[in-house]
Amino acid sequence: MGAADKMWDALTTVIKMNDKVERMAGAMKSRQAKIESLTERVIRLETLLEIALAQQGAKPTRLKRIGKQPEAGDG
Repeated sequence: MGAADKMWDALTTVIKMNDKVERMAGAMKSRQAKIESLTERVIRLETLLEIALAQQGAKPTRLKRIGKQPEAGDG
């Protein structure tokens, strides 16, 4: 295999990798948008829960994060 063939193979590999990177970036943007949407929904649900508990006279407590150590001052 000559040097030109090796250069051509390297160039085609780079082009293929670039395409994969661009597709992955698009997928990551889509996932990020979905995560942000879910975060907004959770915030709304927490707010509704706190309002419902307040209407019942129960003292709302702060929900703890799963897998996170409680910080100083957390319920």
